[in-house]
Amino acid sequence: MTSVTEGLRERKKRQTRQHISEVATGLFVERGFDDVTIAEVAAAADVSINTVYNYFDAKEDLVLHPEEASPQRLADIVRERGPGESAAQAVLARLREEVRRRDRRLGLTEGFGRVFQMMRAAPTLTARLGDLGRQMTEVLATVLAEETGASPDDPRPRVVAAQIGWFHALVFAEIGERVTAGQSPDLIAKAVLELLDTVEELLGERLLAYAVREDRPCSE
Repeated sequence: MTSVTEGLRERKKRQTRQHISEVATGLFVERGFDDVTIAEVAAAADVSINTVYNYFDAKEDLVLHPEEASPQRLADIVRERGPGESAAQAVLARLREEVRRRDRRLGLTEGFGRVFQMMRAAPTLTARLGDLGRQMTEVLATVLAEETGASPDDPRPRVVAAQIGWFHALVFAEIGERVTAGQSPDLIAKAVLELLDTVEELLGERLLAYAVREDRPCSE
């Protein structure tokens, strides 16, 4: 009985969080991110200002949700890769999977063009996106160094992480430009999958073979 109650409570929290975020995004798109206050978001969502801050630590979190826009994203993908898969292959595979299912975190939804334009017009959001990209690359470099046993003066983990961070950012930039141009999610997805094929072709075997996850030994 307790687990059911906890499940309902968590669902209610998710619904409230989603409602506040959707209301806020609508206001930001209509009037601009910098011209909407937290108080106005709270009033439009019919909640208190304290409730907004209970769910979102900062105004930017209303658009860039920490659980989706996380510095751990690339590192988590690499940590979760299967045996025989390299770091770069894991990220390429995840991006293809997200594109094929039209994952909302990539912006492959109808109407995202206006949201992207709003984000691009807000200096604090663009700065946060830039910081996020750098943090993703730094965290990934640390994970690669640990997994490969690289010495502190070995530049390879940083170089590989930078390359992975580059094509990850390239995908988001490509989607952003295409949604702004009014292309449909299906057309964008097709173009991005082709872009990923080109990226993989040009990356080179040494990078694609770096940090391959070994088969896990059988338990004795």
